[in-house]
Amino acid sequence: MTRKYFGTDGIRGTVGQAPITPDFVLRLAHAVGRVLRRTEERPTVLIGKDTRISGYMLEAALESGFNSAGVDVVLLGPLPTPGVAYLTRAQRASLGVVISASHNPYPDNGIKFFSAQGTKLPDAWEEEVEAALEQAPVWADSANLGRTRRLDDAAGRYIEFCKSTFDHDLSLRGVKIAVDAAHGAAYHIAPMVFHELGADVIAIGCAPDGLNINDEVGATHPEALVRAVRANQADYGVALDGDADRLQIVDANGRLYNGDELLYLMAAERLARDEHVPGVVGTLMTNMAVEQALLQRGVKFVRAKVGDRYVLEELQRQNWLLGGEGSGHLLALDCHTTGDGLISALQVLQACVRSHKTLAELLADVPLFPQVLLNVRLNAEQDWKANAALADATRAVQAELADNGRLLVRASGTEPLLRVMVEARDADQANRCAQRLADAAREG
Repeated sequence: MTRKYFGTDGIRGTVGQAPITPDFVLRLAHAVGRVLRRTEERPTVLIGKDTRISGYMLEAALESGFNSAGVDVVLLGPLPTPGVAYLTRAQRASLGVVISASHNPYPDNGIKFFSAQGTKLPDAWEEEVEAALEQAPVWADSANLGRTRRLDDAAGRYIEFCKSTFDHDLSLRGVKIAVDAAHGAAYHIAPMVFHELGADVIAIGCAPDGLNINDEVGATHPEALVRAVRANQADYGVALDGDADRLQIVDANGRLYNGDELLYLMAAERLARDEHVPGVVGTLMTNMAVEQALLQRGVKFVRAKVGDRYVLEELQRQNWLLGGEGSGHLLALDCHTTGDGLISALQVLQACVRSHKTLAELLADVPLFPQVLLNVRLNAEQDWKANAALADATRAVQAELADNGRLLVRASGTEPLLRVMVEARDADQANRCAQRLADAAREG
């Protein structure tokens, strides 16, 4: 079944345009409530949100829709996406709901869901909800309406959970950290987590006004963090995105470390503690240098499709714990059921504190391969898979790179673009090969 509303991470769009309108969101919550009531007489759902001004409107619509289906609601207020996942499990709720468009600008918003176990829900569940949306509503009568209450200490509970994932024998005393919460869901949480573990905290991107989420700050705009680290002579900088499930880290020199490097570091830190790390999951875009470094240490490496959802599915298939992607979505399933920017940052800082080494020292033996990414715009009628020139160029580039690099050609899932990626030990070779593929794609 082709899903009409759900994408790779819930339902997302521009507020005021279908499907992100209050009438649809009310119907969505009612449909989800009816699906929940097929297996549970009196379900309870938790609702958290980021700091977008539209969150108030969508929260009210969700609350009404759930209540109208006989489902109880607990409002969490502004809370990171992984915080909602944690509390859903901790509170033994039936479902967790997040109102957020993650790293998108404020005019966008979205709805995503977590299971009672704090994990993303499968396609089959989303298809069941979409089928329920096509049915006429069945409004509960007054005696059977759901009730709503607020969990006033949601932020405090999540702060304690984050701190619990940091080794109790270690602290961040003497460490100065610049923290950028993207004016998003972690604005009142991220600085407290690091402060309560002993760090000297410089907070930026922690003054939301409903309209400034991800605006030139946060994980998708790390330049602000680099400036703050240098201006304050901080030891580290930590940047989250709007819903705090994505991470970027900067060292004292202003050098930015991407998710591929941090994923390797998390695995290496566990190996240094003599823990068994059977394997790590990356994506089709994960840098080849990380794969080779892990294999040299006896750790298997598997690539999933791009997207943290697919990384999680592969981790569950392999029964492994560590995975992630270069964008900074990192999964440590021995700490949390979903990707968590704050917890990932703590895992990285823990490795630095325990080893008494900087990020640069810990990653000195893993220089990333130069990676070139080119976008080729396609015409509506263009079938890139039938492009003979591109097929010939692909074979030639693969032969040239051999074991010293790799290529990836894939269609964008959101735009009429062909994405061409080449990585090689030599930057000039990577550039030359990527341009050759892009030119061949245009010929078709």
